[in-house]
Amino acid sequence: MLDTLISSIYDTQIATSISMAQFGAAMGAALLLGLIIAMTYMHNTRYTKSFVVTLALLPAIISVIIIMVNGSVGTGVAVAGAFSLVRFRSVPGTAKEICIIFLAMASGLITGMGYLGLAAVFTLALCLIFLIYGKVDFGTTKNSDKYKTFKVMIPEDLDYTGVFESIFREYTDSCELVGVKTTNMGSMFKLTYDVVLKDPSREKELIDKIRCRNGNLEINVSRQATAAVEL
Repeated sequence: MLDTLISSIYDTQIATSISMAQFGAAMGAALLLGLIIAMTYMHNTRYTKSFVVTLALLPAIISVIIIMVNGSVGTGVAVAGAFSLVRFRSVPGTAKEICIIFLAMASGLITGMGYLGLAAVFTLALCLIFLIYGKVDFGTTKNSDKYKTFKVMIPEDLDYTGVFESIFREYTDSCELVGVKTTNMGSMFKLTYDVVLKDPSREKELIDKIRCRNGNLEINVSRQATAAVEL
């Protein structure tokens, strides 16, 4: 039974010819698995119609490519080159989007090689794990409300070196000045701090003390970014 599950529908490892029945079975399986992957991604996720349609069709496209390569090294190299060009014609995606795209491609690859049972087991198992991880909030940052970025405006005649050091020492576990920018035709400085708050409930207290020192100029507080570009 297990041998049947992981065996290819093709007669040989590299089939010289493929019947229409075999081609139809591979295409049907790839389309069905693509639909399952797309529906899995749509669950509790913000998405666009174009992206989920692409996910649904991607396994079938990859499957056809693998069938057409059919053991030809030259064709395989040409296909790899064509896929490498796609990277430069697309916008960067989030790590979640890249993961689901790789899942769809792997499903299409296995299907194109004729291992329909293995492709079904692989896809269903990964989709289930994908849903479970999303449900339990796996990887959620602990105490994320402590990590904040402060952008503080100060007048040009105020020396920004250590100007808020005593205040941040009282309210934060750590503080780092990560950026200094002149603004308003050089009449003001914009200071950017990455801080870790001791007690997030005292954030307004901290802002009020900074306002007293910077002359009640603009203060912007936001959640600290985990990276410059998400991946």
